[in-house]
Amino acid sequence: MASAQTSSPAQPGPRLGLRERKKIQTRQAIRRAAYRLFEKQGYDATPVDQIAEAADVSPSTVFRYFPTKEDIVLTDEYDPVMEAAIRARPAEETPVEAIRHGVRDALQHIVDTDIVELRQRTKLVREVPALRGRSAEGQAESAVMLCRVLAERTGRSEDDLEVRVVIAAVLGAMQEAMMHWVDQGQTGDVGALIDRTLDVLGRGLTL
Repeated sequence: MASAQTSSPAQPGPRLGLRERKKIQTRQAIRRAAYRLFEKQGYDATPVDQIAEAADVSPSTVFRYFPTKEDIVLTDEYDPVMEAAIRARPAEETPVEAIRHGVRDALQHIVDTDIVELRQRTKLVREVPALRGRSAEGQAESAVMLCRVLAERTGRSEDDLEVRVVIAAVLGAMQEAMMHWVDQGQTGDVGALIDRTLDVLGRGLTL
């Protein structure tokens, strides 16, 4: 998960200016064109020039929004959604429960608004070695954000070892759950799958 602008799952964000809305529209047009081509002819067989033509932009515009072809798939709007969902959790919740429910709420928002792209993205990450390798970078960015939020709720440092271990466990478990979803044909309830996954962490990794 990496970042761009989006609205909170709990309430709409402030109205964006015309320039920012156009940026978002262009970014979405490029990504959707890329996914159409990837579906039709495969990721490796689709050059950036072809994506640019399908999106009706120049190749330089594609690279301005996405420095590499991998970034078209791996750059997403999920981190701000997840951060907003966690921050919206009640103050009396334990920090780990806030993370758990915030992650679940954010995923439900993504499923409700962007399930087609979520399916395409996770399938590509599962199938394309270059994307699997680069996906760790996005997880590292998400970890920084989540450590910051968890540190605020606990009064600990963002570099606290236990904070980092909790976040690493949550992100690793979520990644494994999404790959399992792909392996099962992406037909099951992904929200229920995440609940089941986080239950494993909640009960202390017992089997």
